Amino acid sequence: MKSFADLGLAETIVRAVAAEGYTHPTPIQAGVIPAMIQGQDVLGIAQTGTGKTAAFVLPLLHKLGADNPNRMAPRMPKSCRALILAPTRELAGQIVASIQTYGKFARLTTALVVGGARALPQIKALAPGVDILVATPGRLLDHLQAKHVRLDQAQAIVLDEADQMMDLGFLPAIKDLLSRLPKERQTLLLSATMPKEIRGLADQFLRNPLEVKVAAESKPIERIEQKLVMVDSGKKPEALIDLLADQAITQAIVFTRTKHGADRVEKLVRSYGHYSMAIHGNKSQGQRDKALLAFRQGKVKILVATDVAARGIDVDNVSHVFNYDLPNVPEAYVHRIGRTGRAGRSGIAVSLCDSTEIGLAIQIERLTGCKLIPDELRNQQRRGTGKPGARPASRAGGKPQGRYQGKPAAGGKPFGAKPFGDRPTGPRPERSFEPRTAAGEGSAEVKPFAKPFAKPGSKPFAKPAHAGASGAPARDGKPFGKREDRPAGKAFGKPFAKPGAKPGQSGSGHKPRPAGAASGNGAGGKTFGGKPSFNRGDVKRAA
Repeated sequence: MKSFADLGLAETIVRAVAAEGYTHPTPIQAGVIPAMIQGQDVLGIAQTGTGKTAAFVLPLLHKLGADNPNRMAPRMPKSCRALILAPTRELAGQIVASIQTYGKFARLTTALVVGGARALPQIKALAPGVDILVATPGRLLDHLQAKHVRLDQAQAIVLDEADQMMDLGFLPAIKDLLSRLPKERQTLLLSATMPKEIRGLADQFLRNPLEVKVAAESKPIERIEQKLVMVDSGKKPEALIDLLADQAITQAIVFTRTKHGADRVEKLVRSYGHYSMAIHGNKSQGQRDKALLAFRQGKVKILVATDVAARGIDVDNVSHVFNYDLPNVPEAYVHRIGRTGRAGRSGIAVSLCDSTEIGLAIQIERLTGCKLIPDELRNQQRRGTGKPGARPASRAGGKPQGRYQGKPAAGGKPFGAKPFGDRPTGPRPERSFEPRTAAGEGSAEVKPFAKPFAKPGSKPFAKPAHAGASGAPARDGKPFGKREDRPAGKAFGKPFAKPGAKPGQSGSGHKPRPAGAASGNGAGGKTFGGKPSFNRGDVKRAA
């Protein structure tokens, strides 16, 4: 078996690796390191936990440090010599930690650019230029648009966990970033799976890459004991608490599908006496770093996380992984359970599944080749009786049991039934279009288009005899609306004046104010046009 010195690495790097207790490279490291040292593009496919991070960190440190004659040359401001892209903040931080560990004798500068952190410290770190820039695609694009960083001096780029970056929607951002890089560069793409989108990305941006596909002697998924526990809907909390009571658990990670679900599960676990913390996208960078540090140091036994944090958790003492919710993407299941069984250890992965997640379990079986679903439930799936979302079985009479067919209502009758009796059978009577007559025998026929309530025999549109001259209805035998019947008064005279009264005299007998008397209308008793001023108070008293 080869050693790290046989791969052509510099002595300072081999010494740093030996200080961490590693003497022999893993298969992915033995295939990628020599190719990168020679300057060749590499497409690496390997499962999680096989040492992919060291596979690209060690040759980058070798090329930029010990084997670079221009390593002491001044760097251009805001530039970088190597760029590493990672899908999550945790994975980016883990890569920076590996660079600092293995490159402690190389004296290279490193900058970390991720979302969820303050931008000003990142701008200050990028200003003088760095050797290695580790970033997430979204935040790096923000700095590029603000002209805080430039990529025209990059000699190499590494895409780590490319399949997850595609799942998170970073594929357009990756293409944008790759188009900004120099054409003469070295590109390395690493992924645990190889969907057709990643294969197309490799064909577009890699030049004659060397494909390193590792089939390890003991794949991580084979070292992990996988179990599937079928539970009733709504019974997952009780099942999880029972599983966490196992004394063999040293440290465990519980994965949920949503961020709010992670918070609920964390509160549930804490309420039963387990010291736990949650990590997901809604947490700040400080909270996530604090939770990961406490978990690595063993202060926290249970860590609740989402898929976003699945690939950034590298802790060797994780003995169990619990899938509280099955992931929507089968590949995410591989990365979840890969948090246990690391560094050659064994692990246990337990997944809780209800009736709505059977389809997801079948997809996971097809990907992993591991039998998880019981045979009885699998047979029900094949017959279609246990398929989520399938229609219920039909009745003996052949009619389906829909919502409005055969389902009894609150009153005991099916929906749509008449409340009184049965509908009459037989042919319906023909409708007659002749004019209808009034009720009773001998009643007069109503003419079409005649005025309503007209007397029989009257002329069409004739006025009723009881109507007034104006045609308006009457009250007490007297018509309304005749102007000649209204009380006569002089034009522009005092309101409510009696017929025949003198101008300015009200009907109530109230005498008008003499000229010059005070009035309540603000006129000061003055007259307008020789007539006494109008007093509103007089009208009120007259009324």
